[in-house]
Amino acid sequence: MAQASQDLEALKYPVGRFGYDPQTTPYKRSVWLTAVESLPAEMKEAVAGLSDEQLDTPYREGGWTVRQVVHHVADSHMNAYVRLKLALTEESPAIKPYEEKLWAELPDSRLSVEVSLALLEMLHARWLVLLRSMNEDAYARTWRHPEHGERTLDYLLQLYAWHSRHHVGHVRSLRERMRW
Repeated sequence: MAQASQDLEALKYPVGRFGYDPQTTPYKRSVWLTAVESLPAEMKEAVAGLSDEQLDTPYREGGWTVRQVVHHVADSHMNAYVRLKLALTEESPAIKPYEEKLWAELPDSRLSVEVSLALLEMLHARWLVLLRSMNEDAYARTWRHPEHGERTLDYLLQLYAWHSRHHVGHVRSLRERMRW
């Protein structure tokens, strides 16, 4: 039973669980920025050449399909971009969470992955301009989540650097297991 639990953990978290690092340095921030910047190309590469049948394969039992993962990343990163802009222009704004599992079931999550790949490329181009323009004071700005409390923009950067690697990891690990 312990092995099955470890296997499920590895399928759910192919790059490990998220862990916030409060000891931010310029070097660490540059690594996180690179992860966010790399996501559009890495996701595009991860899904390259997959058939519709393969795109509609869940990355694990009970998990989303590859297609849903790609669309989820676009949804999630759009929300993060808006949260960043709110935190940069308002004093500790309250953000609205969303039901990502339900979003993944909406009809737009059945579109071609090319739609979300293009969206990610353009969104990340804008997002990186803001992230790279920020100083220490800007990264210390906060937003409030109704369930998780106050978070800094440094936290947001770290979370989305991880989120980028996490979901590309889902696709890559599935391809490896399936020998695609």
